[in-house]
Amino acid sequence: MRGPYLYDYAILRLVPRVEREEFLNVGVILSCPGKRFLDARIVIDAERWRALDPSLDIEDIAAQLASYPLICAGGEAAGPIGKLSQRERFNWLIAPKSTIIQTSAAHTGWCLDPELMLEHLLNRMVQSAQEKK
Repeated sequence: MRGPYLYDYAILRLVPRVEREEFLNVGVILSCPGKRFLDARIVIDAERWRALDPSLDIEDIAAQLASYPLICAGGEAAGPIGKLSQRERFNWLIAPKSTIIQTSAAHTGWCLDPELMLEHLLNRMVQSAQEKK
């Protein structure tokens, strides 16, 4: 078995009112060039989201978040961005934005299996204690 492999990840955040700087972690994007891996996992939790801002359009936000795994996969379904390399797509996805969906700073680590690391990060950084039960 080869490895460990260098990976980068960023947390996707829902920031309903940018001026208040309040957010909820809603997903993770992970890039592992050594394994040619780029993927994102999202957790839709309308109840938690509405607790932060009752006026949120949950369906619209869920549709926006659904574009992240599509862009990670690349290809025609991802539009023009899907034609970029994996690394370019990762950099595009984590670029700073002042919209309702933002990302954390990128973090780096080592793993043997990027798919397992993505699930681990999702469980640790995104899912609430109630979801884990």
